[in-house]
Amino acid sequence: MKPGVFITFEGIDGAGKSSHVQALAEAFKAQGRAVVVTREPGGTPLAEKLRTLALNEPMDPLAEALVMFAARRDHLVQVIEPALARGDVVLCDRFTDATFAYQGGGRGFDWAVLEQLEQVVQRTPAAALRQPDLTLLFEIDPKVAAQRLAGVRVPDKFESQPAEFFARVAAGYDRRAREQAGRFARLAGDQPRDAVWRDVLAAVKSKGWLA
Repeated sequence: MKPGVFITFEGIDGAGKSSHVQALAEAFKAQGRAVVVTREPGGTPLAEKLRTLALNEPMDPLAEALVMFAARRDHLVQVIEPALARGDVVLCDRFTDATFAYQGGGRGFDWAVLEQLEQVVQRTPAAALRQPDLTLLFEIDPKVAAQRLAGVRVPDKFESQPAEFFARVAAGYDRRAREQAGRFARLAGDQPRDAVWRDVLAAVKSKGWLA
């Protein structure tokens, strides 16, 4: 049995990451791999309820971070860890890096406290600290991202934040990617979609997971 593979997609709202999740899933399936496509916050019935709260209800940064990590714990236990144990490929639209970027960078919440929560929540019988095997970080100017989002749908409480907020989120992602550079592939999200997709494939193929 091939070992499980855990790949996450990260970036500010409007960076274009989500459009490549399903395409990568199909690429893995074409080579005979079982694939689980999921998202955060969410991925389980409980975590989806917490997602609704997190994206719509006002709360202070600590409460927001705790809701995100509570959803993540249920998601790990119910979906991610069982899939990896089966040898599946798990593709997740956002994971813990988003909490550091949005709550740590965007909200200005204590980075060290987030690290403590990460250590507690992501410890499982199979991993002292479960982290993605690869994180695809889609980087884009916050102003360009805002233009992409304009008029697409009714924005949630994060999507409706000003460009200054997303500049802080982008800085949070940058800090996280520098701290854990070994698992990050940084992709230019402002390229044409086909060019971004080529970069996604190149990052995954460099790991030996796709022929």
